[in-house]
Order: sequence, then C-alpha cells, then structure tokens
Amino acid sequence: MGQQQAYDKAIALIDAANGEDPNEEVVDAKRWPKEHLYAHRMSEMLQRYAADADEAVRLAIRAQHIQRWKSPRSDYPMNRKGYHQWRTGLYKFHADTAALLLQQAGVAADTIERVKLAVGKRALKSNPDTRMVEDVAGLVFIEHYMQAFVDKHPEYDEAKWIDIIRKTWRKMSPQAHAFSLSGDVTLPEPLIPLIQKAVAE
Repeated sequence: MGQQQAYDKAIALIDAANGEDPNEEVVDAKRWPKEHLYAHRMSEMLQRYAADADEAVRLAIRAQHIQRWKSPRSDYPMNRKGYHQWRTGLYKFHADTAALLLQQAGVAADTIERVKLAVGKRALKSNPDTRMVEDVAGLVFIEHYMQAFVDKHPEYDEAKWIDIIRKTWRKMSPQAHAFSLSGDVTLPEPLIPLIQKAVAE
C-alpha cells in the first residue's frame, strides 16, 4: 500500500471512529456526531493556519479528540487532582487509540510515533508537532466553542473570563496569537472586547 493510500485509509478510520459519538451537534441544519465535527473543524483550521503541514501533523490534528466520549470526566474525582488525572489519562487514551488505527491503515512507524507524541501532548515546548496541535486546538476553541462555553456559565464574572482566555492564550504560540487577531479567525462578536482586554498585556 502506498503512502497516500495509507493516509487516506487512516483518515477514513479516524472519521469512522469519531462518527460513533452518540453526542450530536446541529450545524446549518445538519446533524454531526460531536467529535466528528470537531475533527473536521481542526483539519479545516489547520488548512487555513498551516496549509503546508505534513502528513503526521494532519493525522495528529484529525485524531486530537479521537473517541473522547469514551473517557468521561465523571470517571474521575470532581476536584483539581481528579481533573489532572483525567487529562493525563485522556491524552494517553487518544494517543493509543490513534496509533492503533494508524497501524491498521498501514501508516509508517515513524509517522505513528510522531502522531502519538503530538496527540499525547508530549514535549509541548520542544516538539513542533505538539505545538501545532495546541495552536490549532486554541484557534478552533476561540472560533467555534468559546461563545457556547460562555453561555453555559453565566455565573462567571469578567475577571474569571479574562483568566480563562489568558490560559488559552498562554498555550498558543506567538504565531497563533497573530493569526487569531489577523481577521483569519472568526472571533465571537460579543466577546471581542473581552478577548482584546485579556490579551492586551
């Protein structure tokens, strides 16, 4: 099997796996399995942000949330320690699940290893693949999910939201910062003053 065939098969397997998500979102009157939609949004943002990204990065971006619903937050204690345990377990679950599908697709071993490291959020400061996944995830959150997150938490005051925005911002590179404010990312209209205030420092 050629490299392109293996890549195409891997994308199809990732999409099929995320297509099993029982949670749905409706966009433009079309129903999407939630994580399948997220994966498509990640790939679409990567195309805008770094169109020349190689195969390993494109696969890692597509698999970033692979079958996330199978590792729910409720499986862990509802405190700070439980949250960190969940995140650590989640990264390993995503990395292992992605690697298994890529092996089934016949993707090269060195590419699979790069995808595992990036999806597992390993070596953020030194691994450019992990850095790219974090950048694209931050951009997708800002464009597609930040407004819904705000709407879900009316109890949060401005100081809390500025803190949340700054935490998202700190995970992103200077290149992603510039891109998010360049007009290439659709910022949620009601939050633009808050975003500008949060990132002004």
